[in-house]
Amino acid sequence: MTDARTAWKGLVAKALAEEMAERVPGAAAPSSDEIVIETPPDQAMGDLGFPMFAMAKRLRAAPPAIAQSLAARIAAMPEAAAFGRAAAQGPYLNVHLARAPEIEAILDKARAATWGQTAGMAGRKVMVEFSSPNTNKPLHLGHLRNNVLGESVARILGAAGAEVRKINHINDRGIHICKSMLAYMKRGEGRTPEDEGLKSDHFVGKYYVLFNELKAENKDIETEAQELLLKWEAGDPSTRDLWKRMNEWAVGGIGKTYARTGISFDLYDFESDTYELGRRYVLEGLEKGIFFKAEDGSIQVNLEDVGLDTKVLLRKDGTSIYITQDIGTAIDRHESWPYDKLIYVVASEQQYHFKVLFEVLRRLGFDWARDLHHLSYGLVNLPSGRMKTREGTVVDADDLIDELAKLAAAEIEAKGREESVGDLVSVSEKIALGALHYYLLQTAPTKDMLYDPEASLSFAGDTGPYIQYMGARASSIIRKAAKGEGRHLEGSLRPSKLESEADWALVRLVAAFPEAIEAAASKLDPSIIATYLHDLAQGFSTWYRDNPVLSNPDADLAASRLELVRAVRSTLEAGARLACIPFLEAM
Repeated sequence: MTDARTAWKGLVAKALAEEMAERVPGAAAPSSDEIVIETPPDQAMGDLGFPMFAMAKRLRAAPPAIAQSLAARIAAMPEAAAFGRAAAQGPYLNVHLARAPEIEAILDKARAATWGQTAGMAGRKVMVEFSSPNTNKPLHLGHLRNNVLGESVARILGAAGAEVRKINHINDRGIHICKSMLAYMKRGEGRTPEDEGLKSDHFVGKYYVLFNELKAENKDIETEAQELLLKWEAGDPSTRDLWKRMNEWAVGGIGKTYARTGISFDLYDFESDTYELGRRYVLEGLEKGIFFKAEDGSIQVNLEDVGLDTKVLLRKDGTSIYITQDIGTAIDRHESWPYDKLIYVVASEQQYHFKVLFEVLRRLGFDWARDLHHLSYGLVNLPSGRMKTREGTVVDADDLIDELAKLAAAEIEAKGREESVGDLVSVSEKIALGALHYYLLQTAPTKDMLYDPEASLSFAGDTGPYIQYMGARASSIIRKAAKGEGRHLEGSLRPSKLESEADWALVRLVAAFPEAIEAAASKLDPSIIATYLHDLAQGFSTWYRDNPVLSNPDADLAASRLELVRAVRSTLEAGARLACIPFLEAM
């Protein structure tokens, strides 16, 4: 809830201090942090719940007895009546808020452009690294989960008050890049994406798949690719020219997919510029005895004492590997923008890599390494099984969105809604993105998931289009009111008119928005926002069906409910932005 939550926490703290002084004279009163607030599972039980289990030992009494005593103490406080009433229910002290002032405060806050935003992370600088594509292929469904997770987490952290910087570390060098280049050298014949009518990243990806087909004809092609990599590292002009041209094709095409899906970055960096950054730190670690030189000449670190085995940090020929680069990049980023937290959004397959990276940085003496975090997410699978890029069995991001948009357009046409939605192509695309992003976010990041395109597009149930539809429904009511339809013009907002159980239930859902943001930011889990949006949309749908707004014979109630609809709309719109779901005025 709003400020009443803080007020009640203060009242409970005061009552606990009195209880402590009486039961355990001289003992310190419980701190504010020790006082837990929950939401009762049933609205009839109250709006806030204070469990007393943690207080039993401190107060040397059973939780139900503590709750009973606190309820009596608070009832005797003159200032408490303005905020509602408290009652003991078993081991809980449950609070029924004074509804009218709470409703007025919530509706007022929901009018602000900053509605829902909190200060929980104010003053903290957070860097979020995500996407990090290879420049040998277009984005696929797995990338889409990474992208929307990173973008959503960044937006949620910003809404929680943090200063956020989004980073895209593009993997533009290495043997995999050379494989695409080699296939192009053998079969490309100088053609361009325009010559073949292909999006430029798709054009490059075609040659990565072709390389694996060529392996069946030429058993030495892997050796040729390795030789091409050596030529690149030696700075061979013709090799570098082709590399630059194909990377520009790949990055340009991927950038168009980012723009299409609403993904953006504050900074791009490239592996070709950073892959040698960590070498100096690894050599310094060797000099200090933190690392050791193995018999084969490679530099390694022994992490067996923390259960991480022994890890190579620099090859025997002195060349860098992924972790060498990541060591240097993390240090360089902290030096250029001293962050309080750096979050790597990377699939769960790389858990070991990041455990090693963080431990190595700590052993090098960087205390801030304790604030590095791997946001590990599960794989996205298809009904047919796991995707494999080299075999050409991935679900391409652009093709998937195209298909979803076609399905959305067909659904709109089947319902005869073309005129209502306006621009059919634009709205269909937004519905497709809403379906895709919600589906990818509704599952907790750590879990693997099975993607079902048709199920994600349903206009009913636990889907993005359902949330979009409820936002459009609220917008439609507001448009009709603006045209003068309804009794609201004859009445005025009176918060006391919204004290019924049905109205209050919807008010409570709206009021929970800031708490959802705080929880999602704390846990780095956008599924909390997705769940909240569905609950609000579902609650609004039920409420709207049974509670007339513009047609209500009570003019003041019509005006008051219209204001509640505006609060729902602004909350759905703000929440949808955090979940990367396009908000629609009409559907």
